[in-house]
Amino acid sequence: MSSIDIHNLKVTACHGVLPEEKINRQPFYFDVSMQYDFAKSAKEDNLSLTLNYDKIMHEVSDFCKDNTFDLIETLCHRTAIMLMRNYPIKSVSVTVKKPQAPVSLPFDNVSVSTTLTRTAVLLSLGSNMGDRQAYLEMAIKRLEEHNDITVKKVSSPYENAPYGGVAKLPFINMAVEISTYLSPYELLEYLHLIEREAKRDRSVRWGDRTLDMDIIFYGDKALDDDTLTIPHPDYQNRDFVIIPLKEIAPNFVCPLSRKRISEL
Repeated sequence: MSSIDIHNLKVTACHGVLPEEKINRQPFYFDVSMQYDFAKSAKEDNLSLTLNYDKIMHEVSDFCKDNTFDLIETLCHRTAIMLMRNYPIKSVSVTVKKPQAPVSLPFDNVSVSTTLTRTAVLLSLGSNMGDRQAYLEMAIKRLEEHNDITVKKVSSPYENAPYGGVAKLPFINMAVEISTYLSPYELLEYLHLIEREAKRDRSVRWGDRTLDMDIIFYGDKALDDDTLTIPHPDYQNRDFVIIPLKEIAPNFVCPLSRKRISEL
């Protein structure tokens, strides 16, 4: 993948915690690196097929001038989100430098950096209470409505018996492939929000539920902490996860077993 880079874009704006920083403009410098395949535009020498860096620089400048944040961390992160939302780029890295930060020691500048990358994520959805299909369709609609999520593929519904020995009613399960630059934890928080909207009851572990949304894979990432485990534990022993995933992503490779889903 190729990249288009912008270095030391100077913008004079108001960002900072101190009251005087909110009214007195000071310089900020931006470095922006965008992963973008410009092979076709280079071959045809056609500006319309690549990123217009003049337009991008003006958008970064306007965003910096039109907003006021306490932290340059916020300015940096939200600039990156703005670029990801506005342009078909694979990833973006943004650095913001603040040479006039109120520090009582000699220094060149203070800077913060962030990188956002579009990642393929595979989800498993299930419901075994009420209008099961309606709950699943609501969940997919809410995914589609999020500005930082793109729904790529949705499997057929798969009806199956409950798993785990606690739930009593049959489930309908589906798999969904999305692309997102939300972190795994940000995505999990949004999935829990959708489950709450569906009035999911978590009082009984593995009990009957209106909606269950799990992250099975997040690209090639492996996580295991008190909040989240990826790949989802025991996914390979659950037909209601594997069968819908085989339909939409048979060639996806598990980062732990190194097997394709089609081989499971």
